[in-house]
Amino acid sequence: MINTIKIAPSILAADFTRLGEHVREAEQAGADVIHIDVMDGRFVPNITMGPLIVEAVRRVTSLPLDVHLMIVEPDHLLEAFVKAGASRISVHWEVCPNLHRTLQTIRALGCEAGIAINPHTPALLLQEIIPMLSGVTVMTVNPGFGGQSFLPETLPKISAVRALFGERNADVVVDGGINETTAARVVAAGANVLVVGSMLFNNSYSVHVGFEKLRVSLNK
Repeated sequence: MINTIKIAPSILAADFTRLGEHVREAEQAGADVIHIDVMDGRFVPNITMGPLIVEAVRRVTSLPLDVHLMIVEPDHLLEAFVKAGASRISVHWEVCPNLHRTLQTIRALGCEAGIAINPHTPALLLQEIIPMLSGVTVMTVNPGFGGQSFLPETLPKISAVRALFGERNADVVVDGGINETTAARVVAAGANVLVVGSMLFNNSYSVHVGFEKLRVSLNK
């Protein structure tokens, strides 16, 4: 099963004094994607990083960069993130009044387009735009901060998003509270990309050990 699952370390949990080192360690440990959470202090209460961080991460890894925009009015920054090296840009359904146009813009810039939905947002609202998406990020915590506990009530929504894609080879991404206890549950529900933060980047053990713990939990 592990060979069909992508692990996407979230650098939100990394030590920013060692960011390049942590990204390299994650790649060496077997990361498939690097997940970059961009927060603006408006859509969510926290403020994190911008295109300069994406550009810096792009210089130290060849892995795809999934840039998750937790920001209002994302359209005016799309080109900057693409130029910085984003492989996929995921915007939030909740903040895009002209979502179809936003997704068109991302694709026209040569980037994969994704959507993220908060725990309260029904999967069914994505039905009309599913053909435009390479992935859907299901938030399994309320966005804004790392280290939160997984919300089990989001499990049926993971399955609903997978059903919307049907036979398409597209990503169902889960973001929030993913660890050795919850990873197998979200995979069973239909997720194939696991965004993992504090389980991999912490002061208790190395990134490599975190990856091994995750692999063991998925192979049970």
